[in-house]
Amino acid sequence: MDLRAMAGNALSQRHKAALAIGGVAALGLFLGYKYWRKPEKVICVGRVSKLLIHPLKSGKAVSVPLAECDELGLKVGDLQDRHWLVITEDGHMVTGRQEPRLVLVSLTCQEFNVCLNGPNMEELQFPIKQPENRVTNCRVFEKDIQGRDCGDEASRWLTLYLGAEKTFRLVHFEPQMTARRPLESEPLFPRYEVAYPDCGPVMLLSEPSVQDLSSRLENDVTVERFRPNIVISDCEAFDEDSWEEIQIGSVRLQRVMSCGRCLFTTVDPETGVLSRKEPMETLKSYRLCKPSERHIYKSSPLFGQLHKVKRTGILHIGDMVYKISR
Repeated sequence: MDLRAMAGNALSQRHKAALAIGGVAALGLFLGYKYWRKPEKVICVGRVSKLLIHPLKSGKAVSVPLAECDELGLKVGDLQDRHWLVITEDGHMVTGRQEPRLVLVSLTCQEFNVCLNGPNMEELQFPIKQPENRVTNCRVFEKDIQGRDCGDEASRWLTLYLGAEKTFRLVHFEPQMTARRPLESEPLFPRYEVAYPDCGPVMLLSEPSVQDLSSRLENDVTVERFRPNIVISDCEAFDEDSWEEIQIGSVRLQRVMSCGRCLFTTVDPETGVLSRKEPMETLKSYRLCKPSERHIYKSSPLFGQLHKVKRTGILHIGDMVYKISR
């Protein structure tokens, strides 16, 4: 056999050996993947009893029979959860913590217009899209985010309604704008984005948890006081605390963190009156975090769960809720 043939034979043998080794490695990876990737276990844990969209941050909830759930939260057409925001002239957010009567302001969409309504105020309508209006830089929880100014008429309406000695403006978050990443300081939390919500695109709360709280209070409270997006029934109180991943219809949600509650829960959603006491005092008596989590929640009581959207889709009232485990 000449040198050329010998070299070719050696290369052929090496090629066969490489293929064999590669095949064994691939088989090992496949078997390892099958072994380590445990199948999902699906358990029915409740049912959707309410779907609530809060188009205006701190404004009145809109109850809907069904909603699209995308990465930034719930929406029905142009009506998107917490996509409108009241700000001061220098761009700082204004919420029910500073202006409790905001909870009585209703923002809805009708054809191509936004409709603003409030007690003792005439309805104001203005176009949803106003591309000629300026884009304003806003501050939401010490982070910068943009908003399209909704015009002088909306500003006058809010300023008159709130009756303060300052000017308020209304801004709208549009699809092309850069959303916020609210929990970048906590590296263990999953990454996701929001428009104007505090911390998460979807807030979930169960009716039994609210009933448990009401049983400890002199006066009952409703789920609307806590401003959830998805309300769950047919479960035990605080079951939602243990749902790390859930499936509702075609939507897959992943728990991010508990919802730490603040003074805003003491605003009555029916009157717009801030009491500064209940239900916060009672919540603090039995819903504080573990000592190991105080760097996250500090002294805020926990009530409800914040979720990110892993798979988008449509939600309906009556949908069953499934807990996913592996």
